[in-house]
Amino acid sequence: MLRRSMIIAEDSNMPKEMQELRKQWHSIVQSIHSNSNVVAFMNSRVGQYLDDHPFIALSLLMFIAVSAIPVAFFLIFVVTTAIMACIGVIVMEGVVIAMGGIALLCVLCGLGALSLGVSGVLSICYVVLSTLVNYWYASRDQIRKQEVNGSLPQKSPPVLDLSDNNGKNE
Repeated sequence: MLRRSMIIAEDSNMPKEMQELRKQWHSIVQSIHSNSNVVAFMNSRVGQYLDDHPFIALSLLMFIAVSAIPVAFFLIFVVTTAIMACIGVIVMEGVVIAMGGIALLCVLCGLGALSLGVSGVLSICYVVLSTLVNYWYASRDQIRKQEVNGSLPQKSPPVLDLSDNNGKNE
């Protein structure tokens, strides 16, 4: 077990506040030594070794105490970085999805304009071709009706060119 070299001596020269402080400290040390976990640790090989080598025990205690703050800061950094990475991934995913949505909107608007243009051209071609086909079939039907009735369509009279006659008359 841990060496207990602490002897409480009632010294009359010691102030009363210091004696009270010493009693409180002694009760705290006794509560630690009576803890079942501490007793189990002190009965282990590591506890026996540290009990036999107080300088190593003090060095280990100081290392643990001093390294607690940097380790705590590192763990806070890790947790903060993980949270920021998650938020960053969510934000980045949102940005990528928004950019993809805008690109899709542009493509769909372009395809809509292209389809309107192609529909207009095809509609105009349909109207023109159907009008030409109807005119062609209507004129063929009229010619057939005139052939059946015996009257051929009359040709228009030839146009006389008077420019040739002007030079001969003078």
